[in-house]
Formats: sequence, C-alpha cells, structure tokens
Amino acid sequence: MKFARSFFGYMIAGVLVMAVWKELTAVGGIFGGYLASTILIGPLWFMNHYVNLVDNRDDAAWVDMGLAIGVCGIFRDTFLTGGHAFQGSLPTIGVVILGAIAGGFVAAAFEKDIAKDLLEANDSTQGKNAPEPGMTTKEEHAIISTGIADGMADKNENDMISKGGA
Repeated sequence: MKFARSFFGYMIAGVLVMAVWKELTAVGGIFGGYLASTILIGPLWFMNHYVNLVDNRDDAAWVDMGLAIGVCGIFRDTFLTGGHAFQGSLPTIGVVILGAIAGGFVAAAFEKDIAKDLLEANDSTQGKNAPEPGMTTKEEHAIISTGIADGMADKNENDMISKGGA
C-alpha cells in the first residue's frame, strides 16, 4: 500500500505541474511562474511530505517530487511528439545527472564539516559519541543508549596504550 500511496502522490504532482504550469506562465509570464509555484508546489509538498502520502523514511534515500515531475515531463513530451523529443533531451538529462552527483559530493562535504564543528564544540565527549555524517537522530540515540560508542572508544584507547601510544 505504501508503494501505491507514493505512486499516487508523485503522479498527482507530475500531472498537475505539467498540465497547469505552462498555461500560468504563458498568461502571467514570470509572475505566472511564481503563482504556479505557490498554488501547485506548496499544496503538493504539503500533501506528499507533510501529510506523508509518499513514504520517505528516516533511514532511506530521500526521493523528492522534482524527480517525479521531471520524469512526467520527459515522458509527456515523448508521448506527444515522438521519440525524437526524448533523444533531444538526453544532453540535458546527462547534465542534470552530473549536477546531482556533484551536489551529492558537496552535501556530504557539508555534513562532514558540520559534524566536525559539532565535535569540536562539544569538548566533554572528546569524540566518543561523535555523530557520523548522514546518521539519523534515531540511529545516534540507539548507539548512545546502548553504550556501543563508549565501548569502542575505550577499546581504541586500550589498543593505543598497549602499542605504546597515548
């Protein structure tokens, strides 16, 4: 049922945006684009993410409405104008994929830097319970509550002492 809910939520987003956005921008220009984003994306985001019509769990990769809207747009034009429309969009799709990969690396670098700053700001733990980049709050609390992080830190300190370090 979760798949059906997600499919329905993404389908509504893709179909509505592809059906209404062009008409609003044709009539209103840039203001029509702002109007379309307000009356379409806002309620669709509320329906899909806040009400959680689509199943975005904390421990899974996040799939956003932008992917569904993009896929809907690609296939709509392919069905309406033929396969040459898809072939013509391949360079753009390739650049979007490269941008997504670069964005993923930048986001990972930001998360690592934020984790490092949090670690330096919290001198009391001295790195024993440092969160791993991308770790959810639920995972972090599970590690802290079981004492796994403390045991690992103590083991590492004992290894260092037995090897002549620290």
